[in-house]
Formats: sequence, C-alpha cells, structure tokens
Amino acid sequence: MAEVIRTGADDARAARGRGPRRGRGSADSAEGQAQGKGENELSEKVVYINRSAKVVKGGRRFSFSALIVAGDKRGRVGLGLGKAGEVADAIRKGGDIARRNMVNVALKEATIPHEVLSAYDGARVLLRPASPGTGVIAGKTVRAVLESAGVRDVLSKSLGSKNAANVAKATLGALQQLRLRQEIYRGRGLEARLKEAKETAPAA
Repeated sequence: MAEVIRTGADDARAARGRGPRRGRGSADSAEGQAQGKGENELSEKVVYINRSAKVVKGGRRFSFSALIVAGDKRGRVGLGLGKAGEVADAIRKGGDIARRNMVNVALKEATIPHEVLSAYDGARVLLRPASPGTGVIAGKTVRAVLESAGVRDVLSKSLGSKNAANVAKATLGALQQLRLRQEIYRGRGLEARLKEAKETAPAA
C-alpha cells in the first residue's frame, strides 16, 4: 500500500481545522457566475481622453475629460462626457452619465432600417443599411457608438468636423432618427388598412 506523506504545511492546515487542500470547484463556479453577470451588464467604450491645462501661480494644473459610450448591444445606447482631475475619475463619471442617458434605437435585425443623415455643430454623419456580412464600415468614433447599439452591418461616412464629441453626438442623433416601417404606418393611421389589404388579398 502506498503511504501518504504529509508535509508541515498540511499538518498546520489540519491543526487549524482546514482540509489539506482547497478545491477549485467554488472558484470555477464563482468565475462562471461572474461571466454570466458580465453578459447581462452594459458594455462601456472609451472614445477619447482629452487633457487640458490651467496656468496658476504655482505652475500648471491639469484636468482630464473622457468621452464614454455605453450600450447593451441590443438597441440601447448612451453617451457621456466626464471631467475630473484624474483619468480614472473622468472615465467613471463619463460611464455614469452615459448609463443615465441611454436611449432606445430602432434596428432591423443586424443593420438599420433606412438611410439617415444627421448633423451636430460642424460634424455630419451618414449611415446606410448594409447586407449581412458587411460589418461595420466606420471610423473609430462612429464604430464605437454603432457597436454599442448592436449594429453589426452598416455603411457610414463622417462629413465635416473631426471633433470626436461632435461626431459621436451626430451618430447618436442619426440613430435616434431611425424608425421602423410599422411605426411609420401606425403614426399615419394606416395599420388598419394594411391589415384589411392582407386579409382581402387572394392566396397565391
């Protein structure tokens, strides 16, 4: 029979009332729970971080601003600009503002329902629907907003200003202008007529 050799560390654990070794079952389950929670949580992306300096009597005082995009990738997205004396605090504030200001976006499967053009100050953003498999054809700022909203196939073009804050706000404005066909019919009072036309249409 094989003899079990116990080391000094095992003896110390046994004296304290603990087992010889801790299993990794609890750690694995905790990791799985964390991954499950992470899937339900919102995703945040840092679009850009700006540093500004103020000249005071003792030298220069720096402050930071962070532009954050938050979204659930299922049709909800928000934008936030946080300012603080430290980068971490600015990112945290921007994330809180973005989560508070989230809006719903009308999507058609993995793309957008129709073409849209939006402007904010000097920035203009053009979005067009794309066929499945196209991907997000966009720059860094526009891509961050679109991916956070859940758009996976789209064509875009940024016109005018290259300011990241204005481009992001123009992109968010373009997404807010999107409307599905059913919403347009409902607003015009044509939903009942469409149902009647479908019912009276002869079967092929």
